Amino acid sequence: MAFDGTWKVDRNENYEKFMEAMGIGMMKRKLGAHDNLKITIQQNGDKFNVKEASNFRTIEIEFTLGVNFEYSLADGTELTGAWTLEGNKLVASFTRKDNGKVLKATREIVGDELVQTYQYEGVESKRFFKRG
Repeated sequence: MAFDGTWKVDRNENYEKFMEAMGIGMMKRKLGAHDNLKITIQQNGDKFNVKEASNFRTIEIEFTLGVNFEYSLADGTELTGAWTLEGNKLVASFTRKDNGKVLKATREIVGDELVQTYQYEGVESKRFFKRG
């Protein structure tokens, strides 16, 4: 599938502003902007295995499209939600356990890049990944 492979973060757009909206402190935002995130995605039908490796942690997530699961961000924020496939785009809606607010995310292949978009409290951010 198109998402399969290993992707290394190349650049960010408005990422610190997004982290600030999420309530992440200044020091963690500075570190997070340079986390060297690498994502490995394997898709098998509607099942996904995603490994995220950064300067701070390495985790492995397995999910099935349309099925809710729990997820923790690198700063410890706990979420629950699901990914779905809309056309050629992975689309997620996660609800924060601490305040009930919604974080939306998309992943899509644009040219030779994986573009991950986040929306939270009116702030949009993008992270661009190259195959690595």
